[in-house]
Amino acid sequence: MQTWRFIDHGPRDAATNMAIDEALLMSGRPTLRLYTWSPSAVSIGYFQAIREEVNLEACKREGVEVVRRISGGGAVYHDAQGEITYSLVVPEAAVPGTVQDSCAAICSALVAGLREMGVEAVFSPLNDVVVNGKKISGSAQTRRHGVVLQHGTVLVDLDAIRMFSLLRVSAAKIADKGIAAASQRVTSLRAEVGAVDPRAVREALRKGFARVFDADLPPETLTDEEKERIPGLREKYARRQWNLQR
Repeated sequence: MQTWRFIDHGPRDAATNMAIDEALLMSGRPTLRLYTWSPSAVSIGYFQAIREEVNLEACKREGVEVVRRISGGGAVYHDAQGEITYSLVVPEAAVPGTVQDSCAAICSALVAGLREMGVEAVFSPLNDVVVNGKKISGSAQTRRHGVVLQHGTVLVDLDAIRMFSLLRVSAAKIADKGIAAASQRVTSLRAEVGAVDPRAVREALRKGFARVFDADLPPETLTDEEKERIPGLREKYARRQWNLQR
């Protein structure tokens, strides 16, 4: 059995959350981190054109922050009350070699965690976890210097109307999925099993990762070196130039 670090802490703003994830990636120490967002935020993939993906006017009006990730993938709404976000940092050797295979392995840990709660979740390539055909989790990945960072969502509750008022979802994309409305594509733990204790969700996810990767996950904190990196990284993620570059 290997020993990885488990970090579980309170909410952070969008720039700080992304700074912490990058600091973990830079350190390369095997870590599972669970976190939330305050205020609510939208994160976009590194390669996305922000104005095509996000209703910036609605975000400003609603007090929702917008941040660009260093990982790829699509735009995601992170509700302050309705989501638990995970990030996993491991050496490339700890997961299957290709992005697709490694994503499948990591998402299988999410599936195992959700099944701990009685949720019949399954992995849906390339990077989703679904329940009854609806998305409950999505993930994105990046790699640097032999280290993998994958982070993603677990929807505890869902305000679909708000979510899709902040994200721009094209009619063509909806039609391609064969559904009548974008909100029909997603679900939450509340919708599937009723109200849940966020602490129970966190513990179930920890158990899922521990089982799938045969890892001991004792609770720990950021190192002093990681803490020192965070302010400078946060400045990057808070800059308009970084977030609006495309």
